[in-house]
Amino acid sequence: MVSGTGPHEVTSDWELWDRARRGSVTAWRELVQHHHSRLVSLGLLITGSAAAAQDVAQESFVRLLQLDPKHRQGSVGGLLSTIAYRLALKERRRATRHTDLSGHDPPLADPSVLDLLLRSERDRHIAAAIRSLDGDHRDTLVLRFYGGHSYQEIAELMGVPLGTVKSRMFYAVKQCREVLREKGILE
Repeated sequence: MVSGTGPHEVTSDWELWDRARRGSVTAWRELVQHHHSRLVSLGLLITGSAAAAQDVAQESFVRLLQLDPKHRQGSVGGLLSTIAYRLALKERRRATRHTDLSGHDPPLADPSVLDLLLRSERDRHIAAAIRSLDGDHRDTLVLRFYGGHSYQEIAELMGVPLGTVKSRMFYAVKQCREVLREKGILE
């Protein structure tokens, strides 16, 4: 679901980051083009609000540009999804109500994973199944499939043991499959 980043892509994104910090509008646009839809998807699945997801994505880019230039651990995409995850959790805690995903169109942009997910009835059920999970299981699944994080990175982000992440992922996938079977989406 998340495209892999090889060594060349990581270097390219860090070079774009350097140029964007020095004021290059072109580099800024390219960074946003590479990562925006994935961050919105992650934010939407965690907060349940399209508006909040847009805010999370925008704030993630702002915070990326404010980072110390010496900070270059991992990939730019991984760093952005970590920032977005933390912002989305903060927004979810702040929000007094959750918005039903089925009533919202995804943000306008090039087709993203979430755009494609919400276009068909089958995929609406998948989004609903993900949203039906309790917070820890949903966040683990979203960080893995939409954030592109490894199990170890998720464990560090969530402050839980690696075994807990694996268990949550197993349960989340199993629960989503059961919900989809009940709705006749899976056999």
